[in-house]
Amino acid sequence: MDKKRVHFVSLGCPKNRVDTETMLAGLSEQGCSITGDSDKADIVVVNTCAFVEDAKVESVDTILEMARRKEEGSIEKLVVTGCLAQRYPEELAAEMPEVDHFVGTNDVNLVTEILDGRTGSRISVGDPDRRDFNWEAPRYNSMGGHTAYLKVSEGCSNTCAFCIIPTLRGPQRSRSIESIVNEATQLAEQGVLELNLVAQDLTAYGYDLKPRSNLTKLLEGLAQVDGIRWIRLMYAYPRSFPKGLIELMAKEDKILPYLDMPLQHISNNVLKAMKRSTNADAIRSRVAQLRAEVPGVSLRTTMLVGYPGETAEDFEQLVEFIHEARFERLGAFAYSREEGTPSYELDGQLDAQTKAERLDRLMYEQRAIARDHNEAMIGREVDVLVERRSPESDLVWVGRTEHQAPDIDGVTYLGSADHVEIGKIVRARITQVTDYDLVAEPI
Repeated sequence: MDKKRVHFVSLGCPKNRVDTETMLAGLSEQGCSITGDSDKADIVVVNTCAFVEDAKVESVDTILEMARRKEEGSIEKLVVTGCLAQRYPEELAAEMPEVDHFVGTNDVNLVTEILDGRTGSRISVGDPDRRDFNWEAPRYNSMGGHTAYLKVSEGCSNTCAFCIIPTLRGPQRSRSIESIVNEATQLAEQGVLELNLVAQDLTAYGYDLKPRSNLTKLLEGLAQVDGIRWIRLMYAYPRSFPKGLIELMAKEDKILPYLDMPLQHISNNVLKAMKRSTNADAIRSRVAQLRAEVPGVSLRTTMLVGYPGETAEDFEQLVEFIHEARFERLGAFAYSREEGTPSYELDGQLDAQTKAERLDRLMYEQRAIARDHNEAMIGREVDVLVERRSPESDLVWVGRTEHQAPDIDGVTYLGSADHVEIGKIVRARITQVTDYDLVAEPI
């Protein structure tokens, strides 16, 4: 392949970002140069999301913008990958003649072959249940060198009625512990201090392996990797935790007291309609157990409002629950009616205004809870992973505490000191807060 400049646009979740990083590494090995400026690119790859309507709109808008630039002559080739390509390959190919190639979720390894001419097919969208992809493929860490996402499995075997992901990504396929620990070791050798473990269902990790394994055993292996200081757990399904997981979180210093556990709702009527395989009592019990057994734990969750049939009473139960549970971090989204999911055909679809009002109300209530949590941090000493200088001032740094996940949570603004450097974990004292961010002075 001639040396080409390639620009990537990665949309959607961290799991998608890992796929992007794999493509980046493959193209770099083929002699391409990677540019962060689409205006300077010969080739643009858009890695898309198709989870909900807003994500699809963002993906389509991004593709159309790059297609316009291609028509103007600034881009030679345009490639679309990821969930949108997996979901609508024929429709997109017919409606977007400017796009040269469409590549599915489990076919991203073909991008290098496509761009150097070894594969000429315009549509390369295979079975999402593909099992022969290479977990050991090199990956370019786009997170800045000191933190990284680490994907431990692909796909999902849950059957939540609102979710299209199993259709697009296939059933769960877990990596071996050896494979994951090997990648973690390589990342540590590159200077990574923080691993953010991601999967569609993290707590189900290993149940599909032969012999069977689990997340507890994986974490025991990762905790032995020299150089790794923080291990963060994201997307833990609340239904079933493997034996010993909470005990390990409580005693292993490297495993952060942080858990991202999407709950979606608390009303039993809604949970049953969603096919979440859990109920309000089990959710409350899990939250209480984590609060009691993991000292200083921060819990992040995601809620879904406006599900078909959600009554005003169901929604009020949800509002009451977030005040009861007082999650340190909470995100929410309005139900999106997605063809191909069981909920698409349900009666009781709510209008857009009702869904928007409920979403706004929930996030308004959560904002005050988040502010209370932050104000309780004033005066406390914390460790801060320094990530970059503030664009507003050379005297201010931006980092995160162990209670702040990359990309989705707030940040910590850190005053300057001789020992404060990018990629270092420094001790600091919280002096001020906003609703979602912290201000600290190095000690």
